[in-house]
Amino acid sequence: MTESTEPLFDLSLTEEQRITRESMRRFAESEIRPLSRKADEAAAAPAGFYDQVAELGLSLLAIPEALGGAGVGHKPLSNALSAEDLAYGDMSLALGALTPLGFINAVLDFGSEAQQERFLTPLADEKFVAATIALMESRATFEPSELQTTARKDGSRYVLNGEKSMVALADSAQFMLVIAQVEGEAQPGAFVVSAGAEGLSLQSENYMGLRPLSLQRLKLQNVVVAESDRLAGGALPFNLQRLVDLSIIGLCATAVGCSQAVLDYVIPYVNERIAFGEPISNRQSVAFMVANIAIELDAMRLLVYRAASRAEQGLDFHEQAYLCRVLCAERAMEIGTNGVQLLGGHGFTREHPVEMWYRNLRSVGLLMGVAAV
Repeated sequence: MTESTEPLFDLSLTEEQRITRESMRRFAESEIRPLSRKADEAAAAPAGFYDQVAELGLSLLAIPEALGGAGVGHKPLSNALSAEDLAYGDMSLALGALTPLGFINAVLDFGSEAQQERFLTPLADEKFVAATIALMESRATFEPSELQTTARKDGSRYVLNGEKSMVALADSAQFMLVIAQVEGEAQPGAFVVSAGAEGLSLQSENYMGLRPLSLQRLKLQNVVVAESDRLAGGALPFNLQRLVDLSIIGLCATAVGCSQAVLDYVIPYVNERIAFGEPISNRQSVAFMVANIAIELDAMRLLVYRAASRAEQGLDFHEQAYLCRVLCAERAMEIGTNGVQLLGGHGFTREHPVEMWYRNLRSVGLLMGVAAV
């Protein structure tokens, strides 16, 4: 029999990924998890938290060395691993920590060298500097390909009008990448709007989940941006589908991390919870529910890894990102629901974090444009 020359399926981490994951998981368990409940109650990230995140160097890794960064470049798989590990501590705070990275990756992909210097240099700071992507719009039938926010060419500038919803960290962002339909063009464009621009207004939005993550409604009324503020001339022409797919991978990676937290919490609970003289895990209905969480979680993780890996290799990954979204939107919500169910009456109380994780996991089917890895 001839031995196969096909490469083996290998999920081994590189040395760099292994070291980074150890740092991220340690930070998530020691720094993020203890803050998560207070942050949820306060509906705000703790003071100084994002500056602590900046010390991890997430933003600096992608930024070129010439602009003050580490020069690692755009690494979707490594970024997805970091998203998963941070969300193990708290999904809301993880999404906030990853928000500038989505902006940075978009500028790296689609921006010219001059634009990278203008927009990325200020983000290569020892302290946390927020930047964000404004994609979603506040209507039930929202589709990224059917934007109502418009950009009208006016000489050497563009005039933006419209409304964006669920824009993470917009109230503190130095730059906002607004995705708008360009009048007279078939494809939308991406425009960098600076904080405080004339005609730009913000309104805070509150949701049942992701409470510590500052989500804002963004209104643009005749906001003027220079032609040089439209991302163009980069390694890739602006591609909205690529941006959406990368954000799906990032969001689904955080769902994997949060779902892992649910699994790791319910296993000791059902083994230690005594009912009718025995652990409730002795009941098949309970044991099977826990097993199903583990099975679905593995499926979610493998889909995320495959999509991120293809993106990093420069292969087409649209189908894989779509499958991620379909599976994770459904199964993450199911895992959150079953986590609450396994705790019985305790699952309904705020004494345990599972109800908070359930509320956060509900967002997976809603968010778009956040945490593009």
